[in-house]
Amino acid sequence: MTSENFEDRIKKNEKIVKKSTFNGLIMTIIIVIGVAAFLGGLHISNLDSNQISQEELNEAIAKLELKILQNKLPSNKPIIELKISADNDPIIGDSNAPITIIEFSDFQCPFCAKFHIQTLPKITEEYIKKGKVKLVFRDFPIQSIHSNAWIASTAAECANEQGKFKEMHDKLFENQNEWNSKNTDNVIILFNQYSLEMEIEEEKFDSCLRNGKYDKEIQKDLDDGRAYGISGTPGFFIGNDEIGFIELKGAHPFENFKGIIETQLKKIK
Repeated sequence: MTSENFEDRIKKNEKIVKKSTFNGLIMTIIIVIGVAAFLGGLHISNLDSNQISQEELNEAIAKLELKILQNKLPSNKPIIELKISADNDPIIGDSNAPITIIEFSDFQCPFCAKFHIQTLPKITEEYIKKGKVKLVFRDFPIQSIHSNAWIASTAAECANEQGKFKEMHDKLFENQNEWNSKNTDNVIILFNQYSLEMEIEEEKFDSCLRNGKYDKEIQKDLDDGRAYGISGTPGFFIGNDEIGFIELKGAHPFENFKGIIETQLKKIK
């Protein structure tokens, strides 16, 4: 064997090893994501290691990171030792409803958007419109991964003071991809456009948005959430002070919420 042939074969083998290692890494990621999907309700399809694009791989990794942040495994144990406060945060539904869903949420979180677009409408039809359940929205913007989450929370709070929380809440989640990657100045411009569509008084809203009027309120929500064990979004507590709360982590399907709500309703005398 000549020296040249030997070197050629070494280079060839190195390429094979690198390719094998890379494919193995992809498969490992896919397997882990699959486990996370199974445990956390995330649907993954068409993940083929021979066809996966860089964009698809990046998206898969991002989903995995978020699922890890959400702790993956939901806990349905009753919260006995803590009183879960609704504070004075915005309410969707009848304030006198017997069951409360206290949600800690991040407007830039894709799983939070999934809940609000896919699951909340079913909860609304089945329980909120019938006066059985109300939803309290508490802010939990995770700025380490969602740079526009805090200002989005501020926009919702500023809209709430003019009686338009639900409208801004829906707009932010439905148009998440429109604003989540913009810089702060452009986000403010866009949120002001949203407010005009809702017939919110522009000058008052803009001043509220720019001056951080609700920074202390948002920080209090964050602090309370951490005290209750929230580390990722969305996080839910379902019940009331009398019967206690059941915790549910993640963007679960309607059936999971229905099971807990029905269980809690049965406890009410």
